Amino acid sequence: MAFLIIVVGAASIIGSTYDTSPSLPDSESTRGFAVIDQYFGGIGSGNQGTIVFEAPGGIDDPLVSASMTALFAQTAAKDGVVAVTSPYTPAGGGQITADRTIAYATVDLDADVDDEESEALARALSATAPRSENLTIEFGGEAFAEFEPPTAELIGLSFAVIVLILAFGSVLAMGMPIGVALFGVVIGSGLTGLMSNVGSFPDFSVTLGAMIGLGVGIDYALFIVSRYRELTHKGYSPLDATVGAISTAGRAVILAGLTVVISLLGMLLIGVAFIAGLGIAAATTVLVTIFASLTLLPAFLGFAQGRVAVTRVRGLVAAAFVSLALLAAGLEVGAAYILIFLALAATTLAVGSFWGPLKRPVESKPERPMNETFWYRWSHRIQGHPWAAVGLATTILLVLAIPMLSLQMGFSDAGNYPDDTETKKAYDLLSDGFGPGFNGPLLIAVELGPEGDMAVAQFLVEAMASTNGVQQVSAPIPNIAEFPDAALIQVIPSTSPQDRDTVDLVKLLRSEVIPLSVAGTLATAHVTGSVAASIDFTALLASRLLVFIAAVLALSFLLLMVMFRSLLVPLKAVAMNLLSIGASYGVIVAIFQWGWASGLVGISAGAPIEPFVPMMLFAIVFGLSMDYEVFLISRIREEYDRTGDAKNSVASGLAMTAKVITAAAAIMVVVFGSFLFDPNRVIKLFGTGLALAVFLDATLVRLLLVPATMELLGDRNWWLPRWLDKLLPNIADEGEVAAPPSPAD
Repeated sequence: MAFLIIVVGAASIIGSTYDTSPSLPDSESTRGFAVIDQYFGGIGSGNQGTIVFEAPGGIDDPLVSASMTALFAQTAAKDGVVAVTSPYTPAGGGQITADRTIAYATVDLDADVDDEESEALARALSATAPRSENLTIEFGGEAFAEFEPPTAELIGLSFAVIVLILAFGSVLAMGMPIGVALFGVVIGSGLTGLMSNVGSFPDFSVTLGAMIGLGVGIDYALFIVSRYRELTHKGYSPLDATVGAISTAGRAVILAGLTVVISLLGMLLIGVAFIAGLGIAAATTVLVTIFASLTLLPAFLGFAQGRVAVTRVRGLVAAAFVSLALLAAGLEVGAAYILIFLALAATTLAVGSFWGPLKRPVESKPERPMNETFWYRWSHRIQGHPWAAVGLATTILLVLAIPMLSLQMGFSDAGNYPDDTETKKAYDLLSDGFGPGFNGPLLIAVELGPEGDMAVAQFLVEAMASTNGVQQVSAPIPNIAEFPDAALIQVIPSTSPQDRDTVDLVKLLRSEVIPLSVAGTLATAHVTGSVAASIDFTALLASRLLVFIAAVLALSFLLLMVMFRSLLVPLKAVAMNLLSIGASYGVIVAIFQWGWASGLVGISAGAPIEPFVPMMLFAIVFGLSMDYEVFLISRIREEYDRTGDAKNSVASGLAMTAKVITAAAAIMVVVFGSFLFDPNRVIKLFGTGLALAVFLDATLVRLLLVPATMELLGDRNWWLPRWLDKLLPNIADEGEVAAPPSPAD
């Protein structure tokens, strides 16, 4: 509690400074931005928005021109605005359609202006914009894009409450994992906000950290509470059960959680501050949830003791109202509904304190013998037909993975916003009036050399104008009127920013058109701008993706080999994780790139997959898969060491863990899936990919592939060369329950 107060207090006082635009360590686009910063004061290299307007009677109408000129002057006077380029000035002469009915002004903002500030500026300007029947005005561009604080976490929590109650049948047992996860997320978010002041952290890093923190926090606490309840049912006292749960499930939580942390911190190897910030933010939240699981949760158990297994009707009713309040808050249906549900929850608890029937606990049924449980029989059924199970599961995963073969990495833009947003309307208006390429212009930053000869820049303009894929090239703009040092040229592609042809155009300009045009002179030219920067960013990450995946695979293999003293178990785990993550990639490509069922997830059209998403998904899913792998395989190994029976040890291990793994996976799925309600496309993408990967991992992999492959290999599952066994450190994945059983208090 003290740590929570300190972190939240410091974060509220110091504040945060999140990055809204990723930067590359070195690329042609960054060198071009450096030229713009040096000679043009940074125009075009920071945040940029557009004011798009349409006048059916013509933009030269005196009333229209006077109104818009006044609006541009008002905009230029706002804090954070670097420059406004009006279509009524010579510099903005190319910002008018041929029929002079649609035009736009560019608004360059200071790089320090964040999303909330830029959107607030757009709202203020939009509220006073001189719209009329003859004048349509829309504020667009990434800088003026609508920003909505995420509330999807609350929706995930509301469903997590229901899943936990169904799994445990106890309100106290439900409340402890929720409490641990919330502590982890709040502290992790505060630490991320503090770190953003000294490092590069994307503006959605807190949301991503909360998504992961809620999932793993609830899961880790769920594993520990489940082992605690298991030990109390065997006759251990609450204190001994707590010690035993932390010694066994707690040890597994540490190892599984550190695997997630290490995988996420592998992002530092990419060498990009933007990616490193995402990894650090998520890893910090996971570290805090591990800490909370091993400190706060035992304290909760010390307060609850034997009452963890007791369920009162009033508690169930109150929990249901709390879940509805969380859902109402997440869906933003209004504060009145939230207060009503919370009041009903409080009333239920208050009335229940005096109403006798509500005090009666719901008696739990005695546990059935292991060999009579559904999951024990399921395992034997799968083990009886192992090849069929392997074939079925593998076929499903491979079919789902097929779209991954056409994965196109790149950045989405304002064209992927919902159709009813002002940002999307401005985007469409520009596309209709100027063509799709106007939403992603290229900037050519030219250093003219000591001669300062503008003829070089003019020759470059002519060469680019005759290049296939170029719709329009502006006249070169010198940095000074006499003896200029640099020039700036705007190139409008004939295709949209997300089109593959635009990528090919940038490559063509850089490799052929520009080098040939400046050959024999001292001038240099760089293709830059937001589109070029996105292309460079994508190329950099794509070139390092396979190396990163190989490193995560190797790390996962080594950790599992050390934990389970086996070669084949970690090899199978790596292969099965590749199948599940491949299937997840395939589905997100089909939805977010191809646009299949895009309306169901709240996006307007398909777009490339953000280049950092495959890396982040891979790191997170591999780490999370380790949770289930450790929990299931450790129980199987425990039974095998005790009985030496390869067949029944698999069935027993699955029977003892299937309920908890299913509940944990269900919580992960609803928490991650709830982020489909988030307005941010990237968060929707993450939520879909993570929810699907966890679902596939906990069903097809854990319930089909694991028992089937364990049956096919038998005793060979635990084979390890003797010489290698001596070299590896002896790190047990679970400890021993030292205290003997004693009557429960």
